[in-house]
Amino acid sequence: MRMARVLWLLSLSLCASPVAAHADWLLTPFIGVKFAGHSNLVEFDGGAGANKLTVGASVALLSDGIFGVEGDIGYVSRFFEQGGDLIAQSNVTTATGNVIVALPRSITQDSLRPYLVSGVGLMHVGIEDVLDLLPIDSNLFCLNIGGGAIGAVTNRVSVRFEVRHFRNLSAENDQVVGFGNTRLNFWRGTVGVFLRY
Repeated sequence: MRMARVLWLLSLSLCASPVAAHADWLLTPFIGVKFAGHSNLVEFDGGAGANKLTVGASVALLSDGIFGVEGDIGYVSRFFEQGGDLIAQSNVTTATGNVIVALPRSITQDSLRPYLVSGVGLMHVGIEDVLDLLPIDSNLFCLNIGGGAIGAVTNRVSVRFEVRHFRNLSAENDQVVGFGNTRLNFWRGTVGVFLRY
């Protein structure tokens, strides 16, 4: 929990730092895949590790220099399902505030602009089994970290490729049914298109 507080305070301090005079607003709807998930939650179909479609959007303010800030929301439907009939529905939603550290535009010019991204937020977990024996509806504090690249297609339109890792930071709580402290983590690979404002 102490590490989570340190990361949260670091994110806030970086978000509060001044952004360079010229910065772009990047509104990026994205689509991708959730993969390599692990969990100790009681899940009847064992689908946490299965690949699943993920969708979402992010809003970022990215300067021509190094730093930017971002809000990101992602949604994975049928997160814990894998072809069985025991789970009626399941999903995982993430909402995070992040700091972006990018290669300055003075170096990349019009080529690919790589970046790292990390931050904290909430991970909502929902599972409904057909017998309603062990429903889960819980919010967990989470960390995400990853990287990607932005490539310009035109002066206004760019493509954003990215891979992130999400993991919960909060300890076990009474609403989550599992073994020991709650653990849920997964990777997310996405591609999005945005207009530069």
